[in-house]
Amino acid sequence: MNPSVPARLRSRDAVAAARTASWVMSAAALVVAGFALFDPLTVTPTQQVGSWVVVVLLAVGVAACRSTDPHRLDRAGVLLVVPALGVLAVSGLNLLTADTSAAAQSFLVLPTLWAAVQLRTAGAWTVAAVAIGCNAGVVFRLEDPGPAVTDAVFVGCVLTVSTLLLSHAGDRTERLLAALRDQAAIDPLTGLVTRRVLDEAMAAALTATSVGTGTALVLVDVDSFKSVNDVHGHPVGDDALRHLALVLRDAVRHGDAVVSRMGGDELAVLLPGCTPDVAERRAADLVAAVRATPLPLPDGTLLPLTVSVGVAHAPRDAADLRPLYAAADGALYRAKRSGRDQMAVAGP
Repeated sequence: MNPSVPARLRSRDAVAAARTASWVMSAAALVVAGFALFDPLTVTPTQQVGSWVVVVLLAVGVAACRSTDPHRLDRAGVLLVVPALGVLAVSGLNLLTADTSAAAQSFLVLPTLWAAVQLRTAGAWTVAAVAIGCNAGVVFRLEDPGPAVTDAVFVGCVLTVSTLLLSHAGDRTERLLAALRDQAAIDPLTGLVTRRVLDEAMAAALTATSVGTGTALVLVDVDSFKSVNDVHGHPVGDDALRHLALVLRDAVRHGDAVVSRMGGDELAVLLPGCTPDVAERRAADLVAAVRATPLPLPDGTLLPLTVSVGVAHAPRDAADLRPLYAAADGALYRAKRSGRDQMAVAGP
């Protein structure tokens, strides 16, 4: 599993989630310690021991969150278990001290709110249900039925409404962030992936290059694109880029290539698992496909388009991302200097 994608967290930042959990547990440990020292309700040795056990457990949780890789904690489900254990600790302490005051029950808000903010919806509601159930069990055990119903319903409503509002806000924020990530990943004009996505795919492909046939990067530049804009207007220039994006996608086999818009009139095709010879043939095919597919104009005429293409291969020409770009870029400009409408291969 990719460690950057949390398994159970709403936020993608497991580090921040673990840090927040440690802060919440630290605050709870200090408050419980204060009650153990100064609260007249914790008067028996058993109650005192129970309070300090909770403090020690909270301290252990703080140490774990601060010393262990947060992504490992998330994958192991610890960041889901921590708020649930917090609920059980608070409820157990309230039962041990026979304390059903508003102050004692309010401690249940801390783990419940953390879960509502940090966990996905199912986890948040799981913690809320545990808190509501545990609190109801404590108050019905220690109070008469009338006050117990009042306390259980009041606390249950507070925790339910808080979880509902925070989970709804979290879901909305998550949808907005997903939309922003999609916008950052897809070029709005051509529908191709952006440079960022290409870089990520290339980094992954280069990592596997040593055990495969290699990876090829093909840079594609539209020949005389400025004249297309000057003669026919920028809307036709945009149509030309959209047209070329379709031609390139049709010319490569689906699923084994990444076609990207680098910016302006420069496109790129990443060919993982590709030998140098195959990469050169594929690049030549791209040049031929563009040449054979002119752009239909609104008046019914056809606008011929050509491209210059530079090909670099890893590990033959470079082993890392930046040198591979530089090698392909050098080949591209060699193709343009040689007359355009052709491809050139990186090398001396």
